[in-house]
Amino acid sequence: MSHPTNDRRLTTARAPLARTLATIAAAATALAGAVLAPAAATAAVSPDAPVVISEVYGGGGNSGAAFNRDFVELANVGDADVDLSSYSVQYASAAGGTWQVTPLTGVVLPAGGFLLVGQAFGNNTGLPGFTADVDGSIPMSGSAGKVALVSTQQALSGATGLVGLDQVVDFVGWGGAGHFAGTGAAPATTNAESVARDATLTNTADNAADFAKGAPTPQGLQSGTEEPGGPEEPEEPQEPELVAIAEIQGTGDASPRLGQTVTTTGVVTAHYPTGGLNGYVVQTPGTGGEIDLATHTASHAIFVYAPGGLTGDVALGDTVEVTGVVSEYYGLTQITATAGSARVIDAAEAPVPASIGWPATAEERERFESMLVAPQGAFTVSNTYSTNQYGEVGLAAGTTPLRQPTDLARPGSPEAAAIAADNAARAVALDDGTSINFLNAANSGLVPAYVSLAEPVVVGASVEFTAPFIVDYRNDTWKLNPTRPLLADGSGADDVVFGNPRTAAPDEVGGDLSIASFNVLNYFTTLGNEDPACVAYTDRFGDGVTVREGCAQRGAWDADDLARQQAKIVEAIGALDADVVGLMEIENSAALGEETDEATATLVAALNAAAGAEKWAFVPSSAELPSPAEQDVITNAIIYQPAVVTPQGASRALGDQSGAGQAFGNAREPIAQVFAPAAGGEPFLFVVNHFKSKGSAGPWPGDADTGDGQGASNESRVRQATALRDWVAAVRGDVAAVALAGDFNSYGHEDPLQVLYDAGYANAEQVFGVATPSYSYQGLSGSLDHVLLNGAALERATGADIWNINSGESVALEYSRFRSHGIEFYAPDVYRSSDHDPVVVGLTAGELPVAQVSTTTRLGALLPLHVNRILPTTLIATVATADRTAPSGAVEFREGDTLIATVPVRHGLATHRLGTLSRGTHRYTATFVPSDPALYAGSVSDPAPVRVLF
Repeated sequence: MSHPTNDRRLTTARAPLARTLATIAAAATALAGAVLAPAAATAAVSPDAPVVISEVYGGGGNSGAAFNRDFVELANVGDADVDLSSYSVQYASAAGGTWQVTPLTGVVLPAGGFLLVGQAFGNNTGLPGFTADVDGSIPMSGSAGKVALVSTQQALSGATGLVGLDQVVDFVGWGGAGHFAGTGAAPATTNAESVARDATLTNTADNAADFAKGAPTPQGLQSGTEEPGGPEEPEEPQEPELVAIAEIQGTGDASPRLGQTVTTTGVVTAHYPTGGLNGYVVQTPGTGGEIDLATHTASHAIFVYAPGGLTGDVALGDTVEVTGVVSEYYGLTQITATAGSARVIDAAEAPVPASIGWPATAEERERFESMLVAPQGAFTVSNTYSTNQYGEVGLAAGTTPLRQPTDLARPGSPEAAAIAADNAARAVALDDGTSINFLNAANSGLVPAYVSLAEPVVVGASVEFTAPFIVDYRNDTWKLNPTRPLLADGSGADDVVFGNPRTAAPDEVGGDLSIASFNVLNYFTTLGNEDPACVAYTDRFGDGVTVREGCAQRGAWDADDLARQQAKIVEAIGALDADVVGLMEIENSAALGEETDEATATLVAALNAAAGAEKWAFVPSSAELPSPAEQDVITNAIIYQPAVVTPQGASRALGDQSGAGQAFGNAREPIAQVFAPAAGGEPFLFVVNHFKSKGSAGPWPGDADTGDGQGASNESRVRQATALRDWVAAVRGDVAAVALAGDFNSYGHEDPLQVLYDAGYANAEQVFGVATPSYSYQGLSGSLDHVLLNGAALERATGADIWNINSGESVALEYSRFRSHGIEFYAPDVYRSSDHDPVVVGLTAGELPVAQVSTTTRLGALLPLHVNRILPTTLIATVATADRTAPSGAVEFREGDTLIATVPVRHGLATHRLGTLSRGTHRYTATFVPSDPALYAGSVSDPAPVRVLF
């Protein structure tokens, strides 16, 4: 499942400098049920705007650049001066939705004039410079991006700037930008090129038509460029000002010294000579320790960017003096060092790690940016998905992971907003001190930090810090970075200790039988290497592991990969040991032209081989399913244990695509089977479901992502829930108990589940207070997998659990990441056997017949009434239910009112050998005592006489 940002088409209608961008639908009117192709994402601008973006340059200071910094040039094409005091220039990456802001405070742009807004300096500050009218610090891409001129200084939001559209005055997307004005983006650039309007500043509101690439020509109110080294007759050079680090940092989110060359001193508290960060952190001597937030308003540490091996000029613990230009690198305040600009000086008092809990707001975090800290209080793992790629672990301050708001509260409610706010306050990333992408081919032999079989990192695990960390801000994320690059070896040795929340089996759920839901992660027995059209995801040696594209298959690439996948799934289902299991994402063999149920049969055979007996069976595909050509290549299936449950009647499917089944045209058809307890009891209807995912919009008008947390295709899932409700009511017959299981692709309080709640179904997870959800996405935990029970089934429910063996585990453990790293993390165990966790619920068998008990005495093969003191007599009680099954329990043998023995029932019999008897007649009775009194009521046998003679 995924939640990508939806593309949107933008247009404008504008009065002078007051423009409104509105969402329009170029194909907005569609017949119900028609499939809409996603519109190209564009932004259009008004051709009569008096102020326009005239040139954009993002390659400044890079290799081959024309200038040492980036810039945005504005032009007043009107007949009157324009006051831009409340305006801003904003930038976002080509596909990004985070907008960085440069205010234009105090600027009045004369008619016909140009305004030059300087942005971030690059590494090569010795390149030609220019005199900027406004100094910004935004690092822009040299090839592609988005720039907006905005009539306020509030940051836009979203990839298209959808929050604040009525304030956008001009919009330019270039290169691979997904959003732009008019029919297309302006051309892509190199570090030596800008995109600019022509000399007449033509504005047709179409970026592709109005902008051309070429050599950058910055113009402004103070037009002119500077050659390296300054003017031909420079003034007497002056020493850069010595400035305290706290003054460079300032009390806001950007330095008040942007663009200035400063000198400062500090102690090196973090050192990153390798791994890509290319720099070090210096902190004011003697700072840190106990912090008074009332007086601590600015950070005492700063990152020094030292490329080209300049990190070698200093070492961890050195006291240094460093000179360089101040800039903001994607929100991180830094000084850029040049050759010889840093020197080691006499040692000063070392800083002390600040003892702080994780600050709840960005403003509070800014006060500690780059400072050395000893994090206080509890922390919990909340995200492991990118750990194997970037050596990064998402954390939550506190004892619980971050939660999907709509899993706990209705979408759009104040309660959901409060959960989202809590997530923002508690989130922080634990990084590894590098910027390495461990999945890049060049790095595939390396080992990411924090991934280990010896000390697994799992969502929900506690985190204990054993060393100080640096408060860092990178990739639009607040982080805790170690003080040096972590060199991992898979041993788990690092600067943290993770708790281990793993369990060997799910919690006991009680009852006489159990039902479960398990998504098996595209278990396909039709392999990728069997089809030349298939393209593989490969391991680090280039061997295929899973199918990537090109064919209908979705699973393992070859037999070895299938064996690895199957081993984990078999272990997981075996340890789950539920008596009925609904499977999702299993191959629909018929849809691939293979024998129907081939994949399901293969899995069942593997389960039986592991069990050493014919423990498992599967329900054959229903004859009510549509033709294979109309079905998806993945399907639902039901497996069960015949010793515990018995199918009754044929399997059912919601397969009529012309009726209610039309709702499942973009999902998997629900299937159902009635089961009865093999030992006797009431039947129940078990229904397996797999609704439409959240990652793409379906065909219905309400399938676009509305931003309320429910993702795309919510209307599709609501229609599917409605059709499921009505179909079950029609096919259940006289079966009282109904259980709906599966991957509903809906969190616990979203609209689709509400349809079923309103129909009388209860979520077992909620009823039994299960605290650990079944899925993890973007660091938020929530359940997409559910078992829903109607009233009769709920009366029989005895417990529920979500067994967290998959969603919280690092993806490095998955079979699909086999041989992706320098050491192997695959193991044939239950952990990361899928990306969803199984859900299990216990049920009683329902009402059973009363056990009928009879007794008889035997002496050998005879039934004598007279025995002597020498020959022993054995009492034999036969216990059976009305349907001749043998219930579990014991028999109490009495002589008169005296209990003489309690004997377990085995194979329907309980025997007791009498000892020496006195002369006379002895009378015995036998009473059956069931192991669960709620299921059986034992009856008392007629007295059996034994007469003893001498």
